[in-house]
Amino acid sequence: MAVRLNHTIVAARDKQVSATFLAEILGLSAPVPFGPFMAVRLDNDVTLDFMDTTETIESRHFAFLVSEAEFDEIFGRIRQRKMQYWADPMARRPGEINRRDGGRGVYFADPDGHYLEILTRPYGSGGYGGD
Repeated sequence: MAVRLNHTIVAARDKQVSATFLAEILGLSAPVPFGPFMAVRLDNDVTLDFMDTTETIESRHFAFLVSEAEFDEIFGRIRQRKMQYWADPMARRPGEINRRDGGRGVYFADPDGHYLEILTRPYGSGGYGGD
């Protein structure tokens, strides 16, 4: 049997708000309740299970590999919502996208400060190819 990621828990101040944000921005199906979680199913059958917490939330990074057409759709929703976005993980290049490995990538934050990324080529798949 191959080892595959099945799910991970994502801390949120309001699991419904955060799960709905992710599903909407990525163009996925609405989140569904599962026990104490709101689960967002990705196209590779991995779920991100959002769970309410009153503890301090440590920012995590989640990167999503998408097609060129999906990138355009998601990036359009980011701009439509007038969200901040960056070309780099250190947020030093605001309002830009990157072109690493011959693809495109962009970073943005969710309502709880988790750092999200969409990219069209896996890192290392086409040489560095610029920023």
